Amino acid sequence: MMNNLKTRFDNQFDPIDRQITRAMAQYGLPLMRVSLGIVFFWFGALKLLPGLSPAEELVRNSTFFVNPDWFLPLLAFWEMAIGLGLIFGKFMRLTLLLLFLQMPGTLLPLFVVPEAVWNQFPHALTIEGQYIVKNVVLVASGIVLGGTVRGGYLEPEPGKAATAVTQPQPTRRFMEM
Repeated sequence: MMNNLKTRFDNQFDPIDRQITRAMAQYGLPLMRVSLGIVFFWFGALKLLPGLSPAEELVRNSTFFVNPDWFLPLLAFWEMAIGLGLIFGKFMRLTLLLLFLQMPGTLLPLFVVPEAVWNQFPHALTIEGQYIVKNVVLVASGIVLGGTVRGGYLEPEPGKAATAVTQPQPTRRFMEM
């Protein structure tokens, strides 16, 4: 009786699950790309407006070896360029290169101003520390997107023969928009 109920449930749920999975495979990468782009553009734009970026003081304190009066606007435009490249899916190799070149700099405060990053080392981060550690997700997203620059895409059911109905649209189309 219970086994029969489970089989009926599985049979009803399976088509819905497949449809949801296909939609996630088709739209997940473009949504990741655009949302990552929005984050980069927004955070960059805030750096152009003195006092609005929560990272401004952190950047000033950890890049004491350069003049913040020219470095902050440079960083702002750099991040905004990454954001625009991701949002519009243009020049993805260059955009991702800029992203990966910028990311090591975001780790500087961990070493240069650790008191701004840790409430209690090594497990209690400050808000600034959390701001830095979230970059792990940004890097991982960039790596996933980088895996699509040659036309790669997510396959919702690996090993199953894709048909015109089940094959997701390659995200390359979205990468070139």
